[in-house]
Amino acid sequence: MGIVKLKSQFLTVDELIRELGVPASRIRMTPLPGTATEKDLLRTNGRKDGIFELVDGVLVEKSMGFWECVIGNQLGALLRAYVHSGALGIVAGAQAEHRLRRGLVRLPDVSFVSWDQLPDFKVPEEAVPNLYPDIAVEVYSRGNRRKEMARKRREYFRAGTRLVWIVYPKTETVEVYTSPTEFRTLGIGDTLDGGDVLPGFQLAVRDVFAPPPAPPRPPKSRNGKKK
Repeated sequence: MGIVKLKSQFLTVDELIRELGVPASRIRMTPLPGTATEKDLLRTNGRKDGIFELVDGVLVEKSMGFWECVIGNQLGALLRAYVHSGALGIVAGAQAEHRLRRGLVRLPDVSFVSWDQLPDFKVPEEAVPNLYPDIAVEVYSRGNRRKEMARKRREYFRAGTRLVWIVYPKTETVEVYTSPTEFRTLGIGDTLDGGDVLPGFQLAVRDVFAPPPAPPRPPKSRNGKKK
């Protein structure tokens, strides 16, 4: 893939930050913003200094905290179990690249791709396939910004995505988007469903945020010491 320049010319770094909707600490300066390619993306993601997305020639680091990763993995596992039981498609995690268009590669924290996009029923072997997530899941981390998420939603739906879930660990809520701006908010007592994209899929929101089960603690003796 060739170089894809930013849509506009930016005179300052502040303008670039506002356009991308992310803090400066997440913008990689090598290669220079506006000149990065998919080869640069794959080379950078092959190292151990973070995971990046390609946004109009700019490498932007994904913001991923430990607990946010746990939540994403839990949700992905529950979604995968349902999808596989019905042979409905593929569920991928946070390191799966999706080429939404030339020069734009996103890595949602969880993605569902239906077999409708792959009529031969084969998982693509290329590193960056031309696949959009039918369902895209983004787990909101401390380093994320609302403007960044708004941009991502526009990009997903423009590419063909039909459902976007934004998961907020701090408030234990999920925003369910059926368009870039139309959404409903689910709380801990509500049920998340797959709508028209995954009919029949239902998941209690509390299960999304449930901590992993811990082994029982050994009983204590009368003097307070473990037996």
